[in-house]
Amino acid sequence: MKNLVFIICMFFLAAPVVKASTIEDVVGKKRVELGVSESDAEIYVNGKMIGKGSAEVTVPSDDCVTVIVKKVGFLSEKIEFCNKKKMTKPPKTHYIEMKRDDAYDASIQTDIANIDIELKVENMDKDQAWKLINQIVLSYIDVIEMTDKETGYLRTSWSLKTFKQNTVRTRIIVKEASTDPLVFKVKLVSESSGLPMVSVKSDELFKEWDRVLRSYSNLISEFQARVK
Repeated sequence: MKNLVFIICMFFLAAPVVKASTIEDVVGKKRVELGVSESDAEIYVNGKMIGKGSAEVTVPSDDCVTVIVKKVGFLSEKIEFCNKKKMTKPPKTHYIEMKRDDAYDASIQTDIANIDIELKVENMDKDQAWKLINQIVLSYIDVIEMTDKETGYLRTSWSLKTFKQNTVRTRIIVKEASTDPLVFKVKLVSESSGLPMVSVKSDELFKEWDRVLRSYSNLISEFQARVK
């Protein structure tokens, strides 16, 4: 009996140690050490955030995972790792160099977008004010979609700008709010789609944007300085 116990003990002592990575290889999982150039960039795997700047991505056997990396001011990066037969196996390491967001760099954050800004006119009559308003509007957007001097309403057509991962549309709306005193309201409408090459007519894809393109950044201040 003692000899049997001795033999069993010697068997387990002589057995090789199985590493965790070897076990994973047996069950089919693969791991990718992911690094990102921006240390605070958020890393998502199949929609779930797993880390910032770097993370270990697990790719199940016979499956694929989608990795998306995001940071404000940078273009989102997307990559798919697959662990399937007859497909290239995931690398052990992968590095992502993020690129600047051209739409972000071409715009500024502001609290004057998509809200009515009042212009109280005290030093000119309506004809003078209306002429000046039209001149200012046309210096920014040269196509007026609708205008009515009698009611004091003006709306430009959309001005469209396409970027690598975004489409931005901008328009100006002016309306007379009061005749005595004479008050106009100006709205700089700024919307983005979050997608490139979107038609200006695809209203369902655009949402209000809390940024405005730099080419319109002085619009409201010019109105306030000149129409008064």
